[in-house]
Amino acid sequence: MNKAALVAEVQKILRNGTSKAAAERATDAVLAAVKCGLRRDKEVSLVGFGTFALAVRPARNGFNPHTKRPMKIRAIKTIRFKPGADLRSLG
Repeated sequence: MNKAALVAEVQKILRNGTSKAAAERATDAVLAAVKCGLRRDKEVSLVGFGTFALAVRPARNGFNPHTKRPMKIRAIKTIRFKPGADLRSLG
């Protein structure tokens, strides 16, 4: 599902003549709130859906696949997602 399909699904769920623009604003607002929560609290927990958490992948040694020479891969911040019970039951 891409963003356009997500906006269409939100519009369908909201019903009551909700416009596509209003559904897109609502979707953008939720995504912006998740980003703010991750910046501020390092974790966003949505009961039943799951938890987004900020994590740091440590620096490590690797190799260049083209030259086979060793190289250092720097540490990077990433987002981890742990699905909630309702979401796990889908699979």
